[in-house]
Amino acid sequence: MAWYAVDGMDGSGKSTVAEIVAEALESRGRRVLVVAHPDRGTFLGRVSARFLVSDSPVSAIGASLFYFLDMLQSVSSLKLRWRKYDDVLFVRYTMAVGYFPGKWSMKVNSFIRKILPFPDCAIFVDVDAATAMERITDRGEELQIFESEEKLASTRESMLSLCDGWIVLDNGGTVEELREAVERVVSGSLAGGG
Repeated sequence: MAWYAVDGMDGSGKSTVAEIVAEALESRGRRVLVVAHPDRGTFLGRVSARFLVSDSPVSAIGASLFYFLDMLQSVSSLKLRWRKYDDVLFVRYTMAVGYFPGKWSMKVNSFIRKILPFPDCAIFVDVDAATAMERITDRGEELQIFESEEKLASTRESMLSLCDGWIVLDNGGTVEELREAVERVVSGSLAGGG
């Protein structure tokens, strides 16, 4: 089993990239399980998602705590799922620490990297804050606590500083360019170049 993680800030195109990764793997005859976080199929994921739509310090702490617990639950179940699938793909993983203010993101990232295992192939989807905010607004959904252009710009900077070991994909171009970049990443990971 190969374990992939696709991460990035809100509006970066994580779901699109995850779909392309899954399609590329499935076109090679591989069975792929996609798990999005927060995982609304679990109690912990649903609680984390509820906290994300309330703008208060308590909400940010609650969302972070339940998100982390949701991640732990997903990671701990990987071994149970490996027999059914060739690959597991997480949409969102540890980059959520980039939403923490200032130096906290680096400290929390260091702590989490000691606790949680690192995926076989970690893809960070990058896009500028203005583009991300435009995509978020186009969804027509209720904005989450971290979704403003100013907060996204700060989050992007923080996340990019945490990309050690991650493959950074620029999602500011065309869908075709993105597909080509993802195809190169998948081909490299299957050839052992992760």
